[in-house]
Order: sequence, then structure tokens, then C-alpha cells
Amino acid sequence: MTDAPSRHREAVRTARSVVVKIGTTALTTPSGVFDANRLATLVEAIEKRMRAGSDVVIVSSGAIAAGIEPLRLSKRPTDLATKQAAASVGQVALINSWSTAFAHYERTVGQVLLTAHDISMRAQHTNAQRTLDRLRALHAVAIVNENDTVATNEIRFGDNDRLSALVAHLVGADALVLLSDIDGLYDSDPRKSNARFISEVADPGDLDGVVAGRGSTLGTGGMASKLSSALLAADAGVPVLLAAAADAATALSDASVGTVFAPRAERMSSRRFWVRYAAESTGALTLDQGAVNAVVGQRRSLLPAGITSVSGRFYAGDVVELRAPDATMVARGVVAYDATELATMLGRSTSALPADMRRPAVHADDLVAV
Repeated sequence: MTDAPSRHREAVRTARSVVVKIGTTALTTPSGVFDANRLATLVEAIEKRMRAGSDVVIVSSGAIAAGIEPLRLSKRPTDLATKQAAASVGQVALINSWSTAFAHYERTVGQVLLTAHDISMRAQHTNAQRTLDRLRALHAVAIVNENDTVATNEIRFGDNDRLSALVAHLVGADALVLLSDIDGLYDSDPRKSNARFISEVADPGDLDGVVAGRGSTLGTGGMASKLSSALLAADAGVPVLLAAAADAATALSDASVGTVFAPRAERMSSRRFWVRYAAESTGALTLDQGAVNAVVGQRRSLLPAGITSVSGRFYAGDVVELRAPDATMVARGVVAYDATELATMLGRSTSALPADMRRPAVHADDLVAV
């Protein structure tokens, strides 16, 4: 790393609104027991950042780990029902620990539990956004976690890394800081080889040859998860710092540690971000090559004439995938017609359709290439 910080590190350092993701390993001992003292140390670093003038939203893992000891479990559970039970007990211990630690600084915390469904549905997405904004306006510290007590394998985010990237955009954060047991991005597992440290990811080319591993037995994430989530947030226009929880004080003060991910030049609008990353797709439209060129290359609306087939059961206002002739997804968008209605319009020019069916199947404003 050079002595002079990059402009992207400077953006993290000066960010007025920050989302901080705390991994499970940052809150547990090597044996997997939840450690409130580690949490208190992290709160001290976060408090300094807040006193310096930044708003901070915390995305905290650790609910299941915090439930292991009270339930007298010998290890992290693997079956869904026991995970949910551990999370139910652990969420109480976890939020109490956050509340106790921040009480030393006369701060109030609020717990926000989310599922993938809450983010994928536009109404719930907006409500979550409103709640988080209001908590910040009332000077409370929002502690966000996935609602493991009700989330299933089919509807969960997968880990809190992805959730933190979604929350960063949800609250309009100026930066995302991912804290875990790894001090940054390497081109391979630093515990197994002479791995090369990557200080900054300015574009996808910087990731050539990078091999990212999976998570530990305590948490659900891993470097692959963190890398994917960092790129998601950066693509939405949010700079990201990936650092070790042990370096939290430095990461949250001058951002001189870890790996920084450069954001895209223009921040994605909330609606376009939701369409691309958060919304659950309920169907797919297959396009001919001309329509693919128009939608992806020219950013034009999708007309029924360019659609060759429809799959899935969807309704007007749902998000669908747009696929090339070879079935590769090229875009996502909000469809203007029900599936049954659109199926009668395939390949027909706009002039040949009834007057009430002459609007685009997916308008350019509601379409995001992937």
C-alpha cells in the first residue's frame, strides 16, 4: 500500500453514512462461544466513528452462535429447525449485548430483522427503508440481522454479507465496511499458500486469477461471499472496505487497512437497484437477437415483437428475467403485462396490437442489463 491513500479509501474515511457488517467470527472465541467483550471492543471503534460525525448502521451476524451456549449445544447446528431455535435464543442475547455496549455511550439501539422476502417485495423493501431512515433520524443505532427464526433455506439471503450490501443501498450509505477474521482480499487462501494481498480492486480485471474460498463452520459467509457482496455494493455506487475485525479501529478511522473496492461512477437509482439485485423474478421472457441488441446495446424498451417465448406465472408489475436465444440472462425488468396476456402478443408489431396493448412489454426505465 502506498503512503498516500487512494481517493476510494478517502471516500470511505470521509463517508457521512456508513454500513458496518460484523461477521460471526468477529463476535466469537476460537471455540465458537459468543464473546460480549469482543462486541464491546467493536462498539468502541464504531462509537469513535459516530462521534466524528458519521451515521452508522450495523449489520450483525452471530445470532445462531449466541444461542449455542444458552441451549447447551455442543456445536453449531446443521438442521434448519435447530438453527432457527438457536437464532431465537441468540437474537435476544445478541441485541442485549449491543444495547448494553452502546448504553455506555448513552446511545439507544433498535433491532431490525429482515428476510429475503422483505427485500424482494417492493412494499416491504420501502417499509424497511423508511424504518431504517427513521431510526437514524431519531439518533438510534440500527442493528440489522437476517431473521433466522423464520427464514428458510429457500428464501434466505444466504449470509449477512449480501444483506449488508443491500442495506447499504437501502439507506443510501456513502460506504460499506465488511469486518471479519480476514484482513483483506488475497488471490488465494492466505492460510494455505503464499497468497498475494490485493490492496485495491478498481475494476473486474484486478480479480483475474483470484480464488475465493467458502466460509467457516461458525458463519455462513466466506471470502467468496464477501467478494460477491463487495462487488454488488460497488456496482451500485457504494465504495467498500474489507478488513479484519481486529483492525476495526483503523478501518473506521482512516481506512488505511484492508482491501478497498472502487464504486461505479454513477450511483444506481433505488428502483433500478431493486430490479437488478433485490427483487425476486417470477418468470422469464426469451428475446430474439435483435431485441437483445436493442435492450442491452441501445438501452431501449422491450417490445412484444422481440419476444419469442414466455415462461413462468407472472403479473403486470412483477420482475422478470430477459434471456437471449441461448437462454443466457441479459437483463431484468418490470413487466407491463400478465403472462397470459403477453403470450398472445409474441412477435406482433406494435401497430398490429389493440390500442390498449401498444405500450412496451418492459419499459427502458424499468429495465436493467446484467
